[in-house]
Amino acid sequence: MPARDRGATHVADRVVAKVAARAAGEAVGPLPPGAVRPRATVTVRDDVARVRVHLDLDYPGDLGARCGRVRDRVARRVTALTGLAVRSVDVEVERLVPRARPEAAAGGAR
Repeated sequence: MPARDRGATHVADRVVAKVAARAAGEAVGPLPPGAVRPRATVTVRDDVARVRVHLDLDYPGDLGARCGRVRDRVARRVTALTGLAVRSVDVEVERLVPRARPEAAAGGAR
């Protein structure tokens, strides 16, 4: 039976959003204390996804490079796991969380 006659698989938007959020978390790495796990919203139309990722990042750091890694990782993982083409991945940094200084984490005084 030809594929077109067998039916179609539909992946729910919320499932795609979960995949995208998980991929964003993989790209960001360990969260700084007080940060919230990445979350995503997705719109799917005609097997094409548009993704918006919301995340907290530690600061200071190269925010542009990190957002680029998130975009790339989310697009690749969503495509690989769902079969959808990803038209865009918008990254919204909700909050910058100061990175703990080594002497503060070790309990040292200045």
